[in-house]
Amino acid sequence: MAVATIILVLAVSVFSQERLLFTPACPEPNAVPVIFAFPNTYNIGITSLGYQVIWATLAGREDVAVSRVFTDIQESLPRHPELFGFSVSWELDYINILSLLERFDIPLHSDQRGEEHPLIFGGGPVLTANPEPFAAFFDVILLGDGENLLPNLIETAKEVRERDRAAKLKTLAQVPGIYVPSFYEVAYEDPEGAIADIAPVDSTIPSQVEKQTYRGNTLSASTVVTENAAWENIFMVEVVRSCPEMCRFCLASYLTLPFRKASLEGSLIPAIEAGLSVTNRIGLLGASVTQHPEFDELLNHLARPEYEDVRLSVASVRTNTVTEKFAKILSQRDTRSLTIAVESGSEKIRQIINKKLDNEEIVQAAVNAQAGGLKGLKLYGMVGVPGEEESDIDATVDMMLAVKKAAPRLKLTLGCSTFVPKAHTPFQWFGVNKAGKKRLNYLQKKLRSRGIDFRPESYNWSVIQALISRGDRRLTPLLELTRHYGDSVGSYKRAFKELKGQLPPLAFYVHQDWDTNQVLPWSHLQGSLPQATLEKHLSDAMSYQ
Repeated sequence: MAVATIILVLAVSVFSQERLLFTPACPEPNAVPVIFAFPNTYNIGITSLGYQVIWATLAGREDVAVSRVFTDIQESLPRHPELFGFSVSWELDYINILSLLERFDIPLHSDQRGEEHPLIFGGGPVLTANPEPFAAFFDVILLGDGENLLPNLIETAKEVRERDRAAKLKTLAQVPGIYVPSFYEVAYEDPEGAIADIAPVDSTIPSQVEKQTYRGNTLSASTVVTENAAWENIFMVEVVRSCPEMCRFCLASYLTLPFRKASLEGSLIPAIEAGLSVTNRIGLLGASVTQHPEFDELLNHLARPEYEDVRLSVASVRTNTVTEKFAKILSQRDTRSLTIAVESGSEKIRQIINKKLDNEEIVQAAVNAQAGGLKGLKLYGMVGVPGEEESDIDATVDMMLAVKKAAPRLKLTLGCSTFVPKAHTPFQWFGVNKAGKKRLNYLQKKLRSRGIDFRPESYNWSVIQALISRGDRRLTPLLELTRHYGDSVGSYKRAFKELKGQLPPLAFYVHQDWDTNQVLPWSHLQGSLPQATLEKHLSDAMSYQ
């Protein structure tokens, strides 16, 4: 049997097992043909709430005929798509974007595409934060929330269907939040130096593109449930968007401001009821779920007897919201453990990053979790934070031991990453601390010997993540080289060596602290807060050193 036939049979089988929470529209004869791709396998892509919602929005329109593509399966595709979109949630998925473009005989670079090719658009957190390393691969990039951007993209695309490619892009560039990278020129102080200037190619192009923010109180919920998802048969509902805590390193908070909450009666409970019509597994999502002002009411609703068979999962929660009642309800709803981001056991570090909690709260959360019947507690920490010293690492060890002593029956886990600078945050100007790897090893030695499950995130992955997070357009050829070498740090170093003289060294992007007067790769892209505010938050952080 031919490979294409096998893929088609597999796709029919997988798609037929989906339970839809919306009714797809019947496309009208002149509907815009769209391919919407997730650059990874189906089981990962279909677990992305953002991908689900955008696909359902497109599929619910009569003026759009949308087909889905994943790296392993795809739906029946239009012969001449006009739009080809990607939802990008993970930096290294760019490799699969390039492979998918090649699969469909589409040139990798926007300036190589002709009238016969669809417009390639992309969105998602990776591209909203800093699209510049990937700018050459996209004709159009959507900055911000899809609720606002997607309808404007489709309506504008319909208006310009009969125009040539250049005119289409020129019109799209006028739409708020739609970024056309080819209309911006980047000048450098020298090939290996900092950026000197970023400017539009002419006066008709906006000098800045502003991220679009959806401000409604009906947030996202799953549009499809399937046993083939990475989180099998789960219905996800977004409880809050962004986070009011504003930890100074946190992209999930700063990039998505302001903090928004779903309406309890108007949105959350109806969404959960809809989900329970097809599954008994509910996931409550958000960067700070328990800070929804009506979370207790939501919890009381889910504690009712008719929800006895519901399996409930909750994303990371704030420490001081972990009550014994909360833990008990979770335990009764088949949740075995809880996840809390504490970042550090050092009071000084928590002040620097604006993490508003203390060790007593962390210990009490563990006590409450154990008393409520939970079996495990996973804490998230970080090393290499600006201003960190070795004594701060010892403080984290002491905190973990205090938690273990206070709640000895809990399986205690510390997941730990190395600080990575993120665009549009106050810490975007800092580089990765080279001592991070050593400090991860130190924590491992101290904690595993005391019966604490220590799970470090790869320091080398942090280096690659920082490279892409702070990268500019000069990284494009490097990404294309490393695609063939592999995604190890050694592959990136090899590519830097081959391209020496054409871009700055690895350390410039990864380890070097940048001046606040420096032109950043994303300086022409306005996030949630202006640079002056980020500088003020940076100054506040450094006052604690």
